[in-house]
Amino acid sequence: MPEAASFPFSPSYEQACDRLIAMCNGDARSTIKALILANEYLEIELSELRTKAVKLGAVARRSRERGDAA
Repeated sequence: MPEAASFPFSPSYEQACDRLIAMCNGDARSTIKALILANEYLEIELSELRTKAVKLGAVARRSRERGDAA
């Protein structure tokens, strides 16, 4: 069986986990829900930024094409 990859957790991750658990009054279920909600928010934000980047890339491409044609 292959060995599990080890991920180098820094002390700041441990502190962040401790703070989040404390903010959720030690309730593991609430902590997990908070993490899921935060992840969903970040996924939506990333999707919006990707959409903007694609639109900006298309605008830049059209601008370059017009400049090349002149």
